Amino acid sequence: MTARKGIILAGGAGTRLHPVTLAVSKQLLPVYDKPMIYYPLSVLMLAGIREIAVITTPHDQEAFQRLLGDGSRWGLSFTWIVQPAPEGLAQAYLLAESFLDGAPSAMVLGDNLFFGHGLPELLARADARREGGTVFAYHVADPTRYGVLGFDDQGRASRIVEKPAEPPSSWAVTGLYFLDGTAPERAKALTPSARGELEIVSLLEGYLAEGALEVERMGRGFAWLDTGTHASLLDAGNFVRTLTERQGLRVGSPEEVAFRQGWIDAEALAARAAELRGTDYGAYLARLAEGRADVP
Repeated sequence: MTARKGIILAGGAGTRLHPVTLAVSKQLLPVYDKPMIYYPLSVLMLAGIREIAVITTPHDQEAFQRLLGDGSRWGLSFTWIVQPAPEGLAQAYLLAESFLDGAPSAMVLGDNLFFGHGLPELLARADARREGGTVFAYHVADPTRYGVLGFDDQGRASRIVEKPAEPPSSWAVTGLYFLDGTAPERAKALTPSARGELEIVSLLEGYLAEGALEVERMGRGFAWLDTGTHASLLDAGNFVRTLTERQGLRVGSPEEVAFRQGWIDAEALAARAAELRGTDYGAYLARLAEGRADVP
C-alpha cells in the first residue's frame, strides 16, 4: 500500500497580520514557545506521515529551511516547493503533483493548530481510507466565517458552502484534508473563482458529488485554532501556555512525536535537548530522553 504523503501549505502574504508579517512569514511566528509551523507539522507526524512537502513563498523558503532543515532530526524527509503566487488552497495539489507521484495525501494549512484526546485515532481512520477524501468538521459559534457543511437526514454531508449568509449547520471545515491520489488531476479541472483562486471547496465538492467524501467530526474535547489574525494568534498562544503550565505537557512538539513514533531514539532526543539548553522546552525534551517525564 502506497504511503500517504504530507503537504504543509505555508505560503501566502499573511496580510491579516500586517505589519507583523511584512518581514517574516506568519507560519514562522511564535505560538507560545514554538514556531507556528511546528503545530501542523506535528499533526502530520501523528498521522504517521514521514515524507512531507513544505510549500512556501520564494522569499520565505530559506528561513523555513534554516528552521526545519532536511527533516532528519525528526526522522522525516522534506521536499521544498515554491508557491510563486497565492492562487487558492487547491493550487497546492498542482504544485505538489510531482512530489505526490500518485500517492494519497494529507494537506494541512500552516496556520492551523489541532489538539485533543483521540486525535491520533481520528487521523488513523482518515488515513485508512485510500479512495476518496476525508475532511474534519468543527462546531463553531459563527459559521458565516467558514466553509460550512450541510447534512442530509441520515447525517451524511450533502453540501459545502463557503462563508454562507445562512449557514446550513454550525460545522465548519477545518484546514486539514486527507485526499486520494486523484487530487492533482481534479485540481487541474477546476475553474478559478471570481477572486481568481482555485478554491478548496470546489475541489471537495467534486468528491462530495461522487459520494466519496467522508466527514470526521471533532466534537467536545477537541480544539481547532486558526492563527491567521492578531487576536486568534494571541488566543492560540494563551491556549498552549495554559496546557503547558497546568499539565506540564507540550503541544505541537515534533521531537516528542518522533520519539514516541520510534523514528528517533533517546540519544537523538537528548542531543536535540542539548541544542535547546536553557529553555523550558529543552528541559522537557531532556526529561523525556531520560525517561523522567511521567507523560500520558
